[in-house]
Amino acid sequence: QSVQSNLDFMNQLNQAYAYVQLPLKLRQQNAHSDLYVYTNKKNLREKEHITVTKEGFIYLTPSGREIAEMIYERHELLTRWLVKLGVDEKIAAEDACRIEHDISKESFEAIKNHIKS
Repeated sequence: QSVQSNLDFMNQLNQAYAYVQLPLKLRQQNAHSDLYVYTNKKNLREKEHITVTKEGFIYLTPSGREIAEMIYERHELLTRWLVKLGVDEKIAAEDACRIEHDISKESFEAIKNHIKS
């Protein structure tokens, strides 16, 4: 879950900003300190989900982008679905954050197909 959250967070940053300065906050996600970023950056680099240039620029690799886009799709679809069911938008987004990491691919696809039909 932590890897997926970090990749989703970095993907959001990649899409929204050319440059960021820490600490920062985006959609209720906090980068608490340089140590937080360093630790997670190292973990993601070891799993080859990101590359880091000598200047410190971070780029998602194809596998990192794939995971980030999967989590983003899940989050958006689950949030919209919960709101349609009558859940408050803030609560729906918070619940979607929890569900998106734990739901199986099979269950998510079934929900997605049900919503589309």
